[in-house]
Amino acid sequence: MTSADPHGTQVGTWWKTLADVRNPVDLQTDQPHSARMYDYYLGGKDHFPVDREAAERTLAVFPNARIAAQANRAFMIRTTRYLAAQVGIRQFLDIGTGIPTSPNLHEAAQGIAPDARVVYADNDPIVLTHARALLTSTPEGRTAYLDADLHDPESILDAPELRATLDLTRPVALSLIATIHFFPDSDDPHAILRRLLQALPAGSHLTLTHATADYDEGMERVAATYRAGGIPAQQRGRTDVARFFDGLDLLDPGLQIVHRWRPDDDTPNDLTDAQVSFYGAVGRKP
Repeated sequence: MTSADPHGTQVGTWWKTLADVRNPVDLQTDQPHSARMYDYYLGGKDHFPVDREAAERTLAVFPNARIAAQANRAFMIRTTRYLAAQVGIRQFLDIGTGIPTSPNLHEAAQGIAPDARVVYADNDPIVLTHARALLTSTPEGRTAYLDADLHDPESILDAPELRATLDLTRPVALSLIATIHFFPDSDDPHAILRRLLQALPAGSHLTLTHATADYDEGMERVAATYRAGGIPAQQRGRTDVARFFDGLDLLDPGLQIVHRWRPDDDTPNDLTDAQVSFYGAVGRKP
């Protein structure tokens, strides 16, 4: 289960203490969890009654939550395939991974470029229990899972799992899908993002999506519902979301409601901005 990278570093055994962890993991099944609620919207099975109840309260104030989640995930797949096929990116760092739902990011990337390398990072116990699903990889590529907190970007950037998998002298695609809206302004998410981008070389890309109430005020009620359940949440308007891309060159068509970003044949043509209510964009570090 161990292999050596070109520099002689042994990799592959670290997951025995993570994805194969034998110690009990507290899934906090008495509290709603954003990853499990998202899994419920996507039609998954990895959730508990408390998550379903919270998700149904969300659906009561924003009935399009399932549509929005599906459009958001489709954006992640499209952008990953675009970056691999059209830009030539071969390294991906996905923070705020969530519960694995196929196709995962590495499946999208390696479907285009079998030699792509992907590091997933999350600090949620429920994601940790499913981490092995994120570690499947083509023989040519590599995947790794990192148990770390985005509030502490150094814990991600300095992690040996990341350093053994990605070469930070070469471009990296940083993916923050439906993650930053769980960071209120008091957490200073702009500073967190700046630190991550600072560590990545020119030619790296940021892919980010964020919930907004610009088109349906129900999304603000969604944020309030999450906060009432103990989950920090803050929807943001277009100007505030655009700030996360300061200093980056936006790829066409710029910041869009996610279903409008380079739609493909699988994108429903009857979606409205109000139904989706997620902004998304891809920016390049010059």
